Amino acid sequence: MDPEVYAPSACIASRAAELYFVEGASQREICDRLGVSVSTVSRLVNRAREESLVSIAIAEPYASCLRLERDLKAAYHLKEVLVPPNLSPDPDDANRAVAIEGARLVQRLTTAEDTLGVAWGGTVRRVIHYLNPCRKIPASFVALHGSIPCYGADLNPQSLVERMAMAFGGRQRALHHPGLQPSEADVANLLEEPDVARLYDLYAGITISLASIGSFRPELASRLAHNYLAPDELQNLIEAGVVGDLVLRFFDGAGQECDTDLSDRTLAIPFDQYRRIPFKLVVASGELKALTLHAALEGGLVDALVVDESLARAVAALKGVGPRS
Repeated sequence: MDPEVYAPSACIASRAAELYFVEGASQREICDRLGVSVSTVSRLVNRAREESLVSIAIAEPYASCLRLERDLKAAYHLKEVLVPPNLSPDPDDANRAVAIEGARLVQRLTTAEDTLGVAWGGTVRRVIHYLNPCRKIPASFVALHGSIPCYGADLNPQSLVERMAMAFGGRQRALHHPGLQPSEADVANLLEEPDVARLYDLYAGITISLASIGSFRPELASRLAHNYLAPDELQNLIEAGVVGDLVLRFFDGAGQECDTDLSDRTLAIPFDQYRRIPFKLVVASGELKALTLHAALEGGLVDALVVDESLARAVAALKGVGPRS
């Protein structure tokens, strides 16, 4: 006689499944309660799954978010997508959830051999705030562009890179000159300075980047649309079809850099070089950014995405994938 006398029993298999999946009992606890071996418990639980004696379902809204992740990942050929659900109507709660998931993703990905490029932004600042300082990984951190004097120190790349390197216990380098220069000649002169030239040399070795995205459509929601740009500069961008900004670069509906003199006056990683970063992570929240994010995705400016549920749904709708509601 087979010593595993309980293995053929659907009743015992369903009981083992209830203990394991519903009550959360360990296999050792189950074998003590049912009077069987640990190996038998494993077979009983497997049989319950295989014969549909138990069904496992992800609860809403998490199930819908998982489907959105799969749809967006496939539609835009992304390496990773995370969509935390909107559990409250407060936009700040959505942004917080995105920042927490972004922080965890960065720490899961990063190794001591990586060089991370860091851009400015409110969501990026929040990601850094949620990094676990107990996880020390001596990677390198590089600012992707110059400073933005019109905003506080806590939003500037020097501060963000320093804080991120401190959280990881890594090394950091930043540009201490304004990101927007008066002329192309000023940028050229700065690129001749040894410190700036050395930092630009580091751009070729960046393996992961972290950035948030600014939106110009359907409304001027980007921080750079206010204070940073002069009225004539903003008008030139609008005429060039601007939809958003990323790493201080302004792009159109195809994800291409807008053809204005701002490109030559900007002290930042060149857009073509940014595209070549192997893992470009963008964190964002709020469905008003859908058109901008869609353009960035279509233009190859994103490899990985952490966005809230409302933004994910809006982008999926623009791409024509996933549920429409």
